[in-house]
Amino acid sequence: MIEQAVSHALRLARSWPAWDGTPIPVDDRVFTPHKVVRRIADHLIDHLAEVEARLAGVPTIPDHWHASASTTPGDLAPFTEADLDEARSRLTRLAQIWVVRLDSLSEERLDREEPGAWTIRQIAEHLSDTYYADAVGELGR
Repeated sequence: MIEQAVSHALRLARSWPAWDGTPIPVDDRVFTPHKVVRRIADHLIDHLAEVEARLAGVPTIPDHWHASASTTPGDLAPFTEADLDEARSRLTRLAQIWVVRLDSLSEERLDREEPGAWTIRQIAEHLSDTYYADAVGELGR
């Protein structure tokens, strides 16, 4: 699931060097190619930290990221072929970490309910949402 979502994002990202520098409004946010890559990576890392802490039996550390509400100066930079290559390396490696982790868990562990938390399977399904990548979409069409 997560690998497919990352593959989808990277297929769209092949068109992002054509971005004209204008942030793209979606819902109550604005998106740019860099912001999308940052958000996908941060989202994968955030939930990976949560899952690993839960599996280790230690409290999770709450994140203090501003998520997609924040647009940084770096988000507004031009998105180049080199940025695409970096995104490809970063996101495919993160997706692989998730695949390895999920494949190591039993069905029972994936679906185990814990108070106040999604199951690990629900987290994986949540991470498979392509909202961020679809916010920028395929440019030049």
